Amino acid sequence: MAIDYGRKRTGLAVTDELQLIATGLTTVETPRLMTFIADYLSREKVDCFVVGEAKQMDNTPSQSAKYIEPFVAALQKKFPERPVFRVDERFTSKIAFQAMIDGGLGRKQRQNKPLVDTISAVLILQSFMQQQENERQRTNI
Repeated sequence: MAIDYGRKRTGLAVTDELQLIATGLTTVETPRLMTFIADYLSREKVDCFVVGEAKQMDNTPSQSAKYIEPFVAALQKKFPERPVFRVDERFTSKIAFQAMIDGGLGRKQRQNKPLVDTISAVLILQSFMQQQENERQRTNI
């Protein structure tokens, strides 16, 4: 499960059992996030969490990091049996917005912030899955 954490709302994405395709799950109001995750885990298999890591262009933590880090700590504490991986989330919102344009969504649909958050979570998950695949290929050489 990928998590694009935000102060107001959080985008979520998941993948199939074979971990081939990242799919947007939903956007949740952040105060309800832990409850949503716990409920989802009671119904679905989740191997790990992938949380976007907010960074500046110079690779230092962004302003958002001060909100994300406590969430990551709480996530690890509440669900210790699932590892938490971090993925650089720079540009995910811009890429998500461009994907909406490329997909032919109209101006009003592109202003749908929850949709941008969900697409950003998909991008985070796709990036993680690609990193994992690259690592597998590198170790099999």
